[in-house]
Amino acid sequence: MVNKIKSSIPNSLTCCNMLSGILACIATFHGANVPGPFGMTGFELSWLLITMAAGFDFFDGFAARVLHAYSPLGKELDSLADLVSFGVAPGLLMFNLTNFLGAPCWLSYLSLIIPVCGALRLAKFNIDERQATSFIGLPIPSNALFWIGYSAWLLHYGILDGFRLWLTVVLIPVVALLMVSELPMFSLKFHNLHFDENKMRFALMTLTVILLVVFGIVGAALAVGAYIALSVIDNCTRK
Repeated sequence: MVNKIKSSIPNSLTCCNMLSGILACIATFHGANVPGPFGMTGFELSWLLITMAAGFDFFDGFAARVLHAYSPLGKELDSLADLVSFGVAPGLLMFNLTNFLGAPCWLSYLSLIIPVCGALRLAKFNIDERQATSFIGLPIPSNALFWIGYSAWLLHYGILDGFRLWLTVVLIPVVALLMVSELPMFSLKFHNLHFDENKMRFALMTLTVILLVVFGIVGAALAVGAYIALSVIDNCTRK
């Protein structure tokens, strides 16, 4: 009985991750309307729900490690939840946001490459033994956090044309393809607190705090950019 309760805790957190992602998908269709708490728009509510999903995603893995409650079911459920919360939800966020900002119809549909590459990334991760302690390609939660910050930056201007339009045309496939790329990226998990072994993690944490303080939610996209840049630097210094 105790073992069943222990094993159900991580899976329950994973289900909360998925539920948050489903609600984030729904919220994106409300756009700039105000369906959320504290006068939040649909877009703002989707940002919050995707962030909550990331929190649940962290704690389900933490709970599984602490309780030694790993299971094949939990692994598959985690991938399904991540696809919804960090693939489909940001894809629909960009689909509805670009529509709302008056972008060409084809650009909104280009956003659907995000969940497609997200699914490929998760399938690849599940069978790739090289990713036991680090990542090959951009992790799908980082993809979601990037689109939260970038969509906040776009929404600030209230229109999508000129430079912002073409930047979005470039970034959607580039960030999506980074998920299925062969770019080695360091894991964000600390196994100890030794500076030499974690200097890139400490650098990313410091940069993330600074960027969020200075730029607010837009800093999330810049922090993901910093993560990519630091991973490239880390790879170069190791060669």
